[in-house]
Amino acid sequence: MRTLLDLPKAHLHLHLEGAMRPATLADFAATAGETAPATRGFTSFAEFGGMYRDAVAFLRTPEALARVTREVVADAAESGAVWIEAQMNPMFYVPRFGSVEEVLELVLAEGQAEADRLGIGFGLMVCALRDSPPEAAEELARVAVRYVGRGAVSFGLASDESLFPPAPFERAFAIAREGGLVSTPHAGELLGAESVRDAVDLLGARRIQHGVRAVEDPALVERLAAEGVVLDVCPTSNVELFVVPEIGQHPLPALLEAGVRCTINGDDPLLFGPGLLEEYETARTVLGLSDEQLAGVARTSIEAAAAPAELIATQVAAVDAWLAAPV
Repeated sequence: MRTLLDLPKAHLHLHLEGAMRPATLADFAATAGETAPATRGFTSFAEFGGMYRDAVAFLRTPEALARVTREVVADAAESGAVWIEAQMNPMFYVPRFGSVEEVLELVLAEGQAEADRLGIGFGLMVCALRDSPPEAAEELARVAVRYVGRGAVSFGLASDESLFPPAPFERAFAIAREGGLVSTPHAGELLGAESVRDAVDLLGARRIQHGVRAVEDPALVERLAAEGVVLDVCPTSNVELFVVPEIGQHPLPALLEAGVRCTINGDDPLLFGPGLLEEYETARTVLGLSDEQLAGVARTSIEAAAAPAELIATQVAAVDAWLAAPV
């Protein structure tokens, strides 16, 4: 059996703070003389969000954020990732760390240095929040555009899609796209196919974080396949947040069979458990994806990454070599 560790892959749906190592969170809490917050046992998206914010609250110094950034890149490399596109909203840190620019420069410098050390690529998805004013998202997009060519590669939108529709953020995403950032909003997780359609039509999405509920509308599935829109899928996350009832019923195989381009990702390993490699293993052992399908998913992840052309070409060839190697 081919080892999935050796399969080159890109990690395209990963929240920076949500990928913090549990031991690192425990260290931060101990340093503060406090108890580390719970990261398991949520029963709703709102409770999950509260636990996420409780964990992020322990990143109280630039040094803490720098450490998490380095460790997230290292963990991606240990899973066989050749490119990591972590996402974060820098606004959280502004009251304590300085300007948005200072936060971005810190994360970009640490992420790129660690990626260079490990021989992989690093890009940052600057992520706006649905529960913040659209004007804040527009300003964030303007700042992020200034870092195109310096490590910022995509522009996302997170938080509860069932409460905050995408239309107010059209201008922010237009700014981002016009400035050279790939549109990568969350959609099709807490809401169904219409949310995915809006992400494409209103926000110009070329990659959608999740998007799995597109499967509820066959016409939309056909459209996604025809237009090559990529879904950055997180199987375990979808189970933990009640999007699908259990892992064996995940729609990833059906989406692939329909010709939709999909990638496999970890989302928030701090709260969900599995990292990138474990998610690939689950796709093989539980969802029954063949090596040909897994190589196709990995190839899509690299081709859809906002990575340098040379890295994409080299690593796509490496995926082909992985599949061609004798078992």
